[in-house]
Amino acid sequence: MKTVLIVLAIVAVVFVVAMVVLYFVGKKLQKRQDEAEVQMREAAQTFSILVIDKKKMKLSEANLPKMVLDQTPKYLRRSKVPIVKAKIGPKVMSMMCDPKVFDLIPVKKEVKAVISGIYITDVKGLRSGLDPKAQKKGFFAKIKDKAKKDKK
Repeated sequence: MKTVLIVLAIVAVVFVVAMVVLYFVGKKLQKRQDEAEVQMREAAQTFSILVIDKKKMKLSEANLPKMVLDQTPKYLRRSKVPIVKAKIGPKVMSMMCDPKVFDLIPVKKEVKAVISGIYITDVKGLRSGLDPKAQKKGFFAKIKDKAKKDKK
């Protein structure tokens, strides 16, 4: 009985120590992210772009500059990110996009985008407003909507 209590006490202490470490690491990472967001907002410019295509693809397949791939950590290179292929002036470019904004971007339409480097942070409709209904619904959202219609 004593050994079980000792083992449980050790597990509890390790758990508490791990939680404290995660708290401080998370706080440090949050501070770093806030600083990066401030820098992105300062460098942001508004452009009129024609969206050609948008996909979620791996960084290596996205046709991004080599410098971007070199700066990305190796464990993130295989993850899929939202990529928008757009014509900005006479140039066609592949750009990364904020996941919150990705669903709002219409394909084959001209929009005003707030761009910081190669990252699209915000989008506004150029000639007409963006249609928020155009967002893709997930599987469970579709089921909930169908259930609500059946109840009525």
